[in-house]
Amino acid sequence: MLKAGGLGLLLYQIDGAERWLSPREARAAAMPFSILSAAEVETLEALGEALLPGARERGIAHFVDHHLGVAAEDSLLTLRYLDVPPPYVAFYRAGLAALDGASRAQHESAFHQLTPEAREALVGVMSRENPSGWQGSPAPLVYFALRSDAVDVVYGTVEGFEKLGIPYMAHIMPPTRW
Repeated sequence: MLKAGGLGLLLYQIDGAERWLSPREARAAAMPFSILSAAEVETLEALGEALLPGARERGIAHFVDHHLGVAAEDSLLTLRYLDVPPPYVAFYRAGLAALDGASRAQHESAFHQLTPEAREALVGVMSRENPSGWQGSPAPLVYFALRSDAVDVVYGTVEGFEKLGIPYMAHIMPPTRW
């Protein structure tokens, strides 16, 4: 069962009981994915790490997967605010497939199998234009949406603000740290 949670928490059914987990906790608990395939998760985690180190550990794949499975009005994905019509799963699947396709066209390897340097170079091109072999939504839009999701997962918490040295000044403080 997937529901949107306030404050970035994700609701899972575990042993017959509902439990709220942060994306990081969901990753650490190896919670199953509902929407994304194993290959899409590998690509998304590798991309998240290339976009913002720490995104994999902080649970970017669980965050995205979870929010692809909730009603569009409950989604915390950046795509919601970019006038891309729901459902958002088509955008994410096409973007991840396009990235993997460009990687295979240029390097004869899946994106997650590239060296960190090759990933970074491909993502650098992606931030400006469609890389060679790209087929899908404009690469800069995919870059922007997924980078923003990575930033939300890594820095969109009280702890993330502390890492940046910025006071967390929410109108309503979260009841727990996630």
